[in-house]
Amino acid sequence: MPSLSDLKIQIYADGADKAGILDLYAKPYIKGLTTNPTLMNKAGIKDYEAFARDILQTVTTKPISLEVFSDDFSEMKRQGLKIASWGQNVYVKIPITNSRGESSLPLIRELAQQKVQLNITAILTPAQVRDVAAALNPAVPSVVSVFAGRIADTGVDPMPLMREGRTLLKGQPKAELLWASVREVLNILQAEACGCDIVTVQHDILGKAAKLLGMDLTALSLDTVQMFARDAAAAGFKL
Repeated sequence: MPSLSDLKIQIYADGADKAGILDLYAKPYIKGLTTNPTLMNKAGIKDYEAFARDILQTVTTKPISLEVFSDDFSEMKRQGLKIASWGQNVYVKIPITNSRGESSLPLIRELAQQKVQLNITAILTPAQVRDVAAALNPAVPSVVSVFAGRIADTGVDPMPLMREGRTLLKGQPKAELLWASVREVLNILQAEACGCDIVTVQHDILGKAAKLLGMDLTALSLDTVQMFARDAAAAGFKL
């Protein structure tokens, strides 16, 4: 079994914990970073711009995706252009629709023509990938984020859909297919197996992958029993 460093797929760290972001940014096997408003809210961030600019003082050589947070397309455009101005390594995340289900494609097309590096997010269907592929600018780097983990949550195998997405993006030479919403370490290997360019992995799963990926199962069995023994002793159980 490979280690994280052996994988061909680009691993992006997904989170909003500053210490975690900076620690992972320094690791060679992390090729980029992403965050979103939900993760930032969970991390207790109140000042979006201050947080982003602070991170960008260190994160300068690897791509980082920062998401707009408005639900209004004109305001999304203003936010997107502002965020894009913060650094050459910044990708602006635009959701495939707003919360009312209205398509973001006109905005995506407009920003793409203005040469904004985009990360189109919250995609779950091949039709959405096809529409995004038609809207992107082939001369500008972009990321197409398909939430494979959420697809799997519905009981559907995401791997055939991700392979289809790879095919649908063939006309976009600078677009990269991203497997989003990883649920377990296995998903990283699945993302590589079906031809994705990038997989985003939350900080806690990255920690698990760094420890367990490729570990001998007999050794893991012993490690598990030793965990039970330590926890039983710490609890002071008696019969």
